[in-house]
Amino acid sequence: MTDAAPARPTRFRTGGLSPRKPTRFHYAPDAEVQASLAQDLGLLALRKLEFAGQITPDGRDAMVLTATLTAECDQACIVTLAPVRARISEEVRRRYVVDLPAPDADEMEMPEDDTVEPMPEVIDIADIAAEALMLALPLYPRAPGAELGNLTLAPDGVTPLEDSDLKPFAGLAALAGRMAAKPDKEG
Repeated sequence: MTDAAPARPTRFRTGGLSPRKPTRFHYAPDAEVQASLAQDLGLLALRKLEFAGQITPDGRDAMVLTATLTAECDQACIVTLAPVRARISEEVRRRYVVDLPAPDADEMEMPEDDTVEPMPEVIDIADIAAEALMLALPLYPRAPGAELGNLTLAPDGVTPLEDSDLKPFAGLAALAGRMAAKPDKEG
């Protein structure tokens, strides 16, 4: 019989957190949870995921979560679908505030601090780690040497458009050169 490490909590009731000292956490899901998360995020594989930090009281009505997310995963190349390895190291910060006013739909503005959120009843470290990983993933992974080719489509008998056809002023320099080269024939 092996001694398994005690399970660390991943959910913290905000009302149960210390109002004076930080609450530290370390989240490293097992292979089964990593495989499920990889599938949810459309990854080929999630080889490593760690999320470690602390939740610190910030005055009477706020809590600040600061953490480091480290991950290693494989994504499909957008050109070849070959596996592309991504190594991620991200700093994550969330500030939870009690009674945060909801913005009016008519007056939507970008907040000065986009890390501020309403205080939840429960802070779920696993959910925050998954969200942070999703936001940190490269949007367009590309394998070394993978290039997007040109695809030219046109019906039979029609000359396909070229990039130069879509730039109406591209030929002006050549025209100006030809006009300057012609002798002036006034008479």
